[in-house]
Amino acid sequence: MEELIYLDNAATSWPKPDSVYSFMVEFYRSCGVNPGRSGFDKAIEAGNIIEDLRLRLTRFFGGDEAVPERLCYTYNATDALNLIIQGLLGNGDHVITTNVEHNSVIRPINHLVRDGGVEATYVPFDDNGFVDPDDIGRAIKKNTRLVMVNHGSNVLGTVQPVADIGRICKEKGVLFGIDVSQTAGMVPINMHEMHVDVLAFTGHKSLMGCTGIGGLCVRSHVDIRQTRSGGTGVRSAYPYHLPEYPFRMEYGTPNMVGVASLWAGQEWIAKSGGVEAIHAQEMKLANRLVDGFKAIDGVIVYCCDSLENHLATMTVNVDGLEAGDVGIMLDVDFNIATRTGLHCAPLVHQQIGTTGIHGGVRFAIGPFNTEAHIDAAIEAMTNIARRARDMKSRKQASVN
Repeated sequence: MEELIYLDNAATSWPKPDSVYSFMVEFYRSCGVNPGRSGFDKAIEAGNIIEDLRLRLTRFFGGDEAVPERLCYTYNATDALNLIIQGLLGNGDHVITTNVEHNSVIRPINHLVRDGGVEATYVPFDDNGFVDPDDIGRAIKKNTRLVMVNHGSNVLGTVQPVADIGRICKEKGVLFGIDVSQTAGMVPINMHEMHVDVLAFTGHKSLMGCTGIGGLCVRSHVDIRQTRSGGTGVRSAYPYHLPEYPFRMEYGTPNMVGVASLWAGQEWIAKSGGVEAIHAQEMKLANRLVDGFKAIDGVIVYCCDSLENHLATMTVNVDGLEAGDVGIMLDVDFNIATRTGLHCAPLVHQQIGTTGIHGGVRFAIGPFNTEAHIDAAIEAMTNIARRARDMKSRKQASVN
């Protein structure tokens, strides 16, 4: 069977490193018990990996190492973002976000605007796909409680200037949160240096973990209101959910397979030279892919005039074809997996004008892609664009 060329790594990284698969299985076979709920050795061992990973991820994100318990596990970034947004905003508050956002930010905010008395401002991006920090600053008002920004676009691949935005928020006394779903494990993140108060991450993309695990990292000066309650495995006689971190943000039995996968993912990233080395390798391929696409008559590439401050993710279209049809051709005819549609980021597509053709075709490179994969994608898009031109010529001939 022909090898699948997987270029959908912005949705989830695949395959995972062999070391991640191995550790997940070995850990769950040997220690797949409920951590912190009992005092026997296996439960303690399971608890130890949870706490070790808290500290590792706190350091990885440049959080407050003195309080690693403020690294809290969730199901994914969407879960974490809901905890952050619903736990920080209330009636009369103003929130600023951007047109770069994923629905995991847009929808919780819109629900609070509709149902919770919150006011929201959406800041657009420029022609290159970047938000101007000064636009954020100008949007801040007396009742602005939170600025929430997608660090890396899952559509355009642009990495936003969060350090500059964070500096403005700090000067204005406004909390600053970022969604690092696309950037965690891809580019360096330091909450202190970027003036970030809280971040949300997912494990199944460039952190090389499995699906169903994510989290948030909360700086020591920030407290998020509890919006859920349930079991914690400790202090069971206390009638309310525990107010201290990590229990404040964690509910029920944790995803131990997910924790194990993230732990192994941290090992793999370190052994691979760190995020800078991984990113450099992927961007080399991204430059090759963009250059190839730009040379094809009829292929439209969005916000890739320069790949500085970019991820190895890009969205394109073929003139005369709907995005979904291009994706089907890539899959059926060339065995290339991409993601088509609006990518859960409708405001991006509204601004770049692709909603009329149902979005775009996203190519997202991962650490296991090769130059041969890139060349195959360029050849496939060349073929598809030629078909589109031929179809257009035939239609014009029939009219004449």
